[in-house]
Amino acid sequence: MDRMIVDSAIYRAGRRTPGPEDFSDALAAARKAGDAFVWLGLMEPTTGELDLVSEEFGLHPLAVEDAVTAHQRPKLERFPGSAFMVLKTLGYHPDGHTVSTGEVMLFLGDCYVMTVRHGEDSPLSGLRSTLEQEPELLAQGPAAVLYAVADMVVDHYLEITTALQGDLDDLEAEVFAPGRPVRGLAERIYAFKRQVTGVRKATVPLQEPLLRLASGTVESVPDKLRPYFRDVADHLTRVNEQVDALDRLLSDILSANLAQVSVQQNNDMRKISAWAALAAVPTMIAGVYGMNFEDMPELRQPWGYPAAVGVMVTICLVLHRVFKRSGWL
Repeated sequence: MDRMIVDSAIYRAGRRTPGPEDFSDALAAARKAGDAFVWLGLMEPTTGELDLVSEEFGLHPLAVEDAVTAHQRPKLERFPGSAFMVLKTLGYHPDGHTVSTGEVMLFLGDCYVMTVRHGEDSPLSGLRSTLEQEPELLAQGPAAVLYAVADMVVDHYLEITTALQGDLDDLEAEVFAPGRPVRGLAERIYAFKRQVTGVRKATVPLQEPLLRLASGTVESVPDKLRPYFRDVADHLTRVNEQVDALDRLLSDILSANLAQVSVQQNNDMRKISAWAALAAVPTMIAGVYGMNFEDMPELRQPWGYPAAVGVMVTICLVLHRVFKRSGWL
Protein backbone atom coordinates (compact mmCIF):
# COMPACT_ATOMS: atom_id res chain seq x y z
CA MET A 1 0.00 0.00 0.00
CA ASP A 2 2.87 2.39 0.78
CA ARG A 3 4.12 1.92 -2.79
CA MET A 4 1.01 3.38 -4.37
CA ILE A 5 0.16 6.11 -1.83
CA VAL A 6 1.75 9.40 -2.86
CA ASP A 7 0.30 11.38 0.03
CA SER A 8 -2.64 11.32 2.42
CA ALA A 9 -3.84 14.10 4.68
CA ILE A 10 -6.87 15.59 6.43
CA TYR A 11 -7.91 19.16 5.59
CA ARG A 12 -10.09 21.25 7.84
CA ALA A 13 -11.10 24.84 7.06
CA GLY A 14 -8.72 24.70 4.10
CA ARG A 15 -5.68 23.79 6.18
CA ARG A 16 -3.78 20.55 6.56
CA THR A 17 -4.26 19.16 10.05
CA PRO A 18 -2.53 16.35 11.92
CA GLY A 19 -4.33 13.05 11.71
CA PRO A 20 -3.90 9.28 11.53
CA GLU A 21 -1.46 7.98 8.96
CA ASP A 22 -3.76 5.12 8.03
CA PHE A 23 -6.21 6.33 5.37
CA SER A 24 -9.16 4.42 6.83
CA ASP A 25 -8.60 6.03 10.25
CA ALA A 26 -8.16 9.41 8.56
CA LEU A 27 -11.46 8.96 6.72
CA ALA A 28 -13.23 8.09 9.95
CA ALA A 29 -11.75 11.15 11.65
CA ALA A 30 -12.84 13.42 8.77
CA ARG A 31 -16.38 12.05 8.89
CA LYS A 32 -16.50 12.51 12.63
CA ALA A 33 -15.34 16.13 12.34
CA GLY A 34 -18.05 16.92 9.81
CA ASP A 35 -16.27 19.91 8.25
CA ALA A 36 -13.11 18.13 7.09
CA PHE A 37 -12.12 15.90 4.20
CA VAL A 38 -9.36 13.45 3.31
CA TRP A 39 -7.21 13.89 0.22
CA LEU A 40 -5.66 10.58 -0.78
CA GLY A 41 -3.25 10.49 -3.71
CA LEU A 42 -2.50 7.18 -5.43
CA MET A 43 -0.06 6.25 -8.19
CA GLU A 44 -0.89 3.35 -10.52
CA PRO A 45 -2.59 1.08 -7.95
CA THR A 46 -3.18 -2.57 -8.69
CA THR A 47 -6.63 -4.14 -8.61
CA GLY A 48 -6.08 -5.61 -5.16
CA GLU A 49 -4.73 -2.36 -3.73
CA LEU A 50 -7.58 -0.27 -5.08
CA ASP A 51 -10.13 -2.84 -3.89
CA LEU A 52 -8.92 -2.30 -0.33
CA VAL A 53 -9.35 1.45 -0.70
CA SER A 54 -12.73 1.15 -2.39
CA GLU A 55 -14.08 -0.89 0.52
CA GLU A 56 -13.20 1.88 2.95
CA PHE A 57 -14.42 4.74 0.78
CA GLY A 58 -17.46 2.97 -0.65
CA LEU A 59 -16.47 3.53 -4.29
CA HIS A 60 -18.65 2.25 -7.11
CA PRO A 61 -17.19 -0.95 -8.67
CA LEU A 62 -17.54 0.35 -12.25
CA ALA A 63 -15.52 3.45 -11.39
CA VAL A 64 -12.93 1.32 -9.61
CA GLU A 65 -12.60 -0.89 -12.69
CA ASP A 66 -12.01 2.19 -14.87
CA ALA A 67 -9.44 3.55 -12.43
CA VAL A 68 -7.41 0.32 -12.54
CA THR A 69 -7.70 -0.31 -16.27
CA ALA A 70 -6.86 3.28 -17.32
CA HIS A 71 -6.94 4.21 -21.03
CA GLN A 72 -10.30 5.85 -20.45
CA ARG A 73 -11.98 8.65 -22.35
CA PRO A 74 -12.26 11.97 -20.44
CA LYS A 75 -15.62 11.85 -18.69
CA LEU A 76 -17.64 12.70 -15.60
CA GLU A 77 -19.85 10.05 -14.01
CA ARG A 78 -22.13 10.44 -11.01
CA PHE A 79 -22.93 7.65 -8.58
CA PRO A 80 -25.02 7.66 -5.37
CA GLY A 81 -23.01 9.73 -2.90
CA SER A 82 -19.98 10.18 -5.16
CA ALA A 83 -18.66 11.38 -8.50
CA PHE A 84 -15.90 10.04 -10.75
CA MET A 85 -13.94 12.08 -13.29
CA VAL A 86 -11.26 11.12 -15.79
CA LEU A 87 -8.80 13.58 -17.33
CA LYS A 88 -6.04 12.79 -19.79
CA THR A 89 -2.65 14.34 -19.11
CA LEU A 90 -0.22 15.17 -21.89
CA GLY A 91 3.55 15.30 -21.98
CA TYR A 92 5.64 17.02 -24.66
CA HIS A 93 9.08 15.68 -25.59
CA PRO A 94 11.00 18.36 -27.53
CA ASP A 95 13.83 16.01 -28.57
CA GLY A 96 11.51 13.88 -30.69
CA HIS A 97 8.75 16.49 -31.07
CA THR A 98 6.25 13.95 -29.76
CA VAL A 99 3.33 14.01 -27.34
CA SER A 100 2.68 11.22 -24.85
CA THR A 101 -0.41 10.71 -22.71
CA GLY A 102 -1.22 9.75 -19.15
CA GLU A 103 -4.34 9.85 -17.01
CA VAL A 104 -5.52 11.24 -13.71
CA MET A 105 -8.79 10.09 -12.17
CA LEU A 106 -10.63 11.62 -9.24
CA PHE A 107 -13.19 10.17 -6.84
CA LEU A 108 -15.23 12.78 -4.97
CA GLY A 109 -17.39 12.13 -1.95
CA ASP A 110 -18.87 14.07 0.93
CA CYS A 111 -15.63 14.08 2.94
CA TYR A 112 -12.95 12.71 0.66
CA VAL A 113 -11.22 13.20 -2.66
CA MET A 114 -8.98 10.56 -4.17
CA THR A 115 -6.63 11.13 -7.10
CA VAL A 116 -5.37 8.15 -9.10
CA ARG A 117 -2.54 8.83 -11.54
CA HIS A 118 -1.37 6.70 -14.46
CA GLY A 119 1.74 7.44 -16.51
CA GLU A 120 4.67 9.74 -15.97
CA ASP A 121 3.23 12.60 -18.02
CA SER A 122 1.43 14.27 -15.14
CA PRO A 123 1.61 18.01 -14.44
CA LEU A 124 0.34 17.47 -10.87
CA SER A 125 3.73 17.47 -9.17
CA GLY A 126 3.64 20.14 -6.52
CA LEU A 127 -0.09 20.75 -6.88
CA ARG A 128 -0.87 19.75 -3.30
CA SER A 129 1.69 22.13 -1.79
CA THR A 130 0.52 24.92 -4.10
CA LEU A 131 -3.11 24.41 -3.18
CA GLU A 132 -2.24 24.34 0.51
CA GLN A 133 -1.11 27.95 0.10
CA GLU A 134 -4.72 28.90 -0.77
CA PRO A 135 -6.76 27.85 2.28
CA GLU A 136 -9.79 29.90 1.22
CA LEU A 137 -10.07 27.86 -1.97
CA LEU A 138 -9.25 24.56 -0.29
CA ALA A 139 -11.94 25.29 2.31
CA GLN A 140 -14.55 24.70 -0.41
CA GLY A 141 -13.98 20.98 0.06
CA PRO A 142 -13.11 18.10 -2.30
CA ALA A 143 -14.42 19.97 -5.35
CA ALA A 144 -11.63 22.52 -4.86
CA VAL A 145 -9.10 19.74 -5.49
CA LEU A 146 -10.99 18.73 -8.62
CA TYR A 147 -10.89 22.33 -9.85
CA ALA A 148 -7.16 22.67 -9.14
CA VAL A 149 -6.39 19.42 -11.00
CA ALA A 150 -8.53 20.37 -14.01
CA ASP A 151 -7.05 23.87 -14.10
CA MET A 152 -3.46 22.60 -14.04
CA VAL A 153 -4.16 19.94 -16.68
CA VAL A 154 -5.83 22.42 -19.06
CA ASP A 155 -3.07 25.01 -18.55
CA HIS A 156 -0.59 22.31 -19.50
CA TYR A 157 -2.63 21.68 -22.65
CA LEU A 158 -2.05 25.34 -23.60
CA GLU A 159 1.71 24.94 -23.17
CA ILE A 160 1.74 21.83 -25.36
CA THR A 161 -0.34 23.37 -28.16
CA THR A 162 2.00 26.38 -28.14
CA ALA A 163 5.01 24.07 -28.48
CA LEU A 164 3.30 22.16 -31.30
CA GLN A 165 2.57 25.44 -33.07
CA GLY A 166 6.29 26.25 -33.02
CA ASP A 167 7.13 22.82 -34.46
CA LEU A 168 4.48 23.26 -37.13
CA ASP A 169 5.88 26.65 -38.12
CA ASP A 170 9.30 25.04 -38.64
CA LEU A 171 7.76 22.23 -40.68
CA GLU A 172 5.80 24.70 -42.80
CA ALA A 173 8.94 26.71 -43.51
CA GLU A 174 10.72 23.53 -44.57
CA VAL A 175 7.91 22.51 -46.90
CA PHE A 176 7.77 25.87 -48.68
CA ALA A 177 11.51 26.62 -48.65
CA PRO A 178 12.72 27.27 -52.24
CA GLY A 179 15.13 24.77 -53.65
CA ARG A 180 14.51 22.27 -50.86
CA PRO A 181 13.64 18.65 -51.72
CA VAL A 182 9.99 17.93 -50.96
CA ARG A 183 10.07 14.15 -50.94
CA GLY A 184 9.83 12.42 -47.55
CA LEU A 185 7.99 15.28 -45.91
CA ALA A 186 4.55 13.69 -46.34
CA GLU A 187 5.41 11.00 -43.78
CA ARG A 188 6.56 13.61 -41.26
CA ILE A 189 3.42 15.68 -41.79
CA TYR A 190 1.24 12.61 -41.29
CA ALA A 191 3.12 11.69 -38.10
CA PHE A 192 2.61 15.26 -36.86
CA LYS A 193 -1.08 14.97 -37.65
CA ARG A 194 -1.27 11.85 -35.51
CA GLN A 195 0.24 13.80 -32.60
CA VAL A 196 -2.44 16.47 -32.99
CA THR A 197 -5.11 13.77 -33.13
CA GLY A 198 -3.83 12.41 -29.82
CA VAL A 199 -4.13 15.87 -28.28
CA ARG A 200 -7.64 16.23 -29.67
CA LYS A 201 -8.71 12.95 -28.02
CA ALA A 202 -7.64 14.38 -24.67
CA THR A 203 -9.11 17.88 -25.00
CA VAL A 204 -12.37 17.68 -26.94
CA PRO A 205 -14.23 15.13 -24.73
CA LEU A 206 -13.29 17.13 -21.62
CA GLN A 207 -15.41 20.12 -22.66
CA GLU A 208 -18.77 18.57 -21.74
CA PRO A 209 -17.77 17.46 -18.19
CA LEU A 210 -16.36 20.90 -17.39
CA LEU A 211 -19.55 22.59 -18.58
CA ARG A 212 -21.56 20.26 -16.36
CA LEU A 213 -19.38 21.16 -13.38
CA ALA A 214 -19.86 24.85 -14.14
CA SER A 215 -23.61 24.58 -14.62
CA GLY A 216 -24.40 23.45 -11.07
CA THR A 217 -25.84 20.05 -12.01
CA VAL A 218 -23.23 18.23 -9.89
CA GLU A 219 -24.24 18.33 -6.20
CA SER A 220 -20.69 17.98 -4.87
CA VAL A 221 -19.63 21.29 -6.48
CA PRO A 222 -20.41 24.36 -4.32
CA ASP A 223 -21.90 27.40 -6.02
CA LYS A 224 -18.76 29.43 -5.23
CA LEU A 225 -16.69 27.08 -7.39
CA ARG A 226 -18.92 27.21 -10.44
CA PRO A 227 -17.21 30.35 -11.88
CA TYR A 228 -13.84 28.64 -11.43
CA PHE A 229 -14.92 25.66 -13.50
CA ARG A 230 -16.42 28.03 -16.07
CA ASP A 231 -12.99 29.70 -16.36
CA VAL A 232 -11.32 26.33 -16.92
CA ALA A 233 -13.91 25.51 -19.58
CA ASP A 234 -13.11 28.81 -21.33
CA HIS A 235 -9.42 27.94 -21.34
CA LEU A 236 -10.23 24.52 -22.75
CA THR A 237 -12.25 26.18 -25.51
CA ARG A 238 -9.11 28.11 -26.48
CA VAL A 239 -7.13 24.88 -26.50
CA ASN A 240 -9.68 23.18 -28.76
CA GLU A 241 -9.63 26.14 -31.12
CA GLN A 242 -5.84 25.93 -31.32
CA VAL A 243 -6.01 22.19 -31.94
CA ASP A 244 -8.55 22.73 -34.74
CA ALA A 245 -6.29 25.39 -36.27
CA LEU A 246 -3.29 23.05 -36.10
CA ASP A 247 -5.26 20.27 -37.75
CA ARG A 248 -6.52 22.51 -40.57
CA LEU A 249 -3.06 23.94 -41.20
CA LEU A 250 -1.58 20.45 -41.27
CA SER A 251 -4.15 19.40 -43.86
CA ASP A 252 -3.29 22.45 -45.97
CA ILE A 253 0.44 21.78 -45.66
CA LEU A 254 -0.04 18.14 -46.60
CA SER A 255 -2.07 19.14 -49.65
CA ALA A 256 0.59 21.67 -50.63
CA ASN A 257 3.33 19.08 -50.22
CA LEU A 258 1.46 16.55 -52.33
CA ALA A 259 0.95 19.23 -54.98
CA GLN A 260 4.68 19.98 -54.92
CA VAL A 261 5.47 16.30 -55.33
CA SER A 262 3.03 16.08 -58.24
CA VAL A 263 4.59 19.13 -59.91
CA GLN A 264 8.06 17.71 -59.38
CA GLN A 265 6.99 14.41 -60.90
CA ASN A 266 5.51 16.24 -63.91
CA ASN A 267 8.77 18.15 -64.34
CA ASP A 268 10.73 14.91 -64.19
CA MET A 269 8.45 13.32 -66.78
CA ARG A 270 8.83 16.30 -69.10
CA LYS A 271 12.61 16.12 -68.84
CA ILE A 272 12.58 12.41 -69.51
CA SER A 273 10.29 12.93 -72.51
CA ALA A 274 12.50 15.74 -73.86
CA TRP A 275 15.68 13.68 -73.65
CA ALA A 276 13.86 10.71 -75.17
CA ALA A 277 12.83 12.90 -78.11
CA LEU A 278 16.41 14.11 -78.54
CA ALA A 279 17.67 10.53 -78.57
CA ALA A 280 14.92 9.38 -80.95
CA VAL A 281 15.97 11.62 -83.85
CA PRO A 282 19.52 10.28 -84.43
CA THR A 283 18.29 6.78 -83.60
CA MET A 284 15.64 7.01 -86.32
CA ILE A 285 17.99 8.39 -88.97
CA ALA A 286 20.75 5.91 -88.12
CA GLY A 287 18.21 3.13 -88.17
CA VAL A 288 16.98 4.05 -91.63
CA TYR A 289 20.50 4.22 -93.10
CA GLY A 290 21.45 1.01 -91.35
CA MET A 291 18.85 -1.06 -93.23
CA ASN A 292 21.44 -2.17 -95.84
CA PHE A 293 19.33 -1.35 -98.91
CA GLU A 294 21.39 -0.84 -102.07
CA ASP A 295 19.19 1.86 -103.63
CA MET A 296 19.05 4.68 -101.04
CA PRO A 297 19.43 8.43 -101.65
CA GLU A 298 22.95 9.80 -101.15
CA LEU A 299 24.17 6.34 -100.13
CA ARG A 300 27.10 6.42 -102.60
CA GLN A 301 27.76 10.17 -102.39
CA PRO A 302 31.00 11.24 -100.72
CA TRP A 303 29.13 13.86 -98.72
CA GLY A 304 26.29 11.48 -97.65
CA TYR A 305 27.77 10.53 -94.28
CA PRO A 306 28.66 14.06 -93.09
CA ALA A 307 25.28 15.27 -94.37
CA ALA A 308 23.42 12.64 -92.31
CA VAL A 309 25.45 13.48 -89.19
CA GLY A 310 24.89 17.18 -89.77
CA VAL A 311 21.14 16.68 -90.05
CA MET A 312 21.14 14.70 -86.81
CA VAL A 313 23.10 17.39 -84.93
CA THR A 314 20.99 20.21 -86.38
CA ILE A 315 17.66 18.63 -85.44
CA CYS A 316 18.94 17.77 -81.96
CA LEU A 317 20.16 21.35 -81.41
CA VAL A 318 16.83 22.78 -82.58
CA LEU A 319 14.84 20.43 -80.33
CA HIS A 320 17.12 21.15 -77.37
CA ARG A 321 16.58 24.90 -77.84
CA VAL A 322 12.82 24.44 -78.10
CA PHE A 323 12.65 22.26 -74.97
CA LYS A 324 14.91 24.67 -73.07
CA ARG A 325 12.74 27.66 -73.89
CA SER A 326 9.58 25.80 -72.89
CA GLY A 327 11.04 24.78 -69.53
CA TRP A 328 11.20 21.10 -70.24
CA LEU A 329 14.99 21.03 -69.79
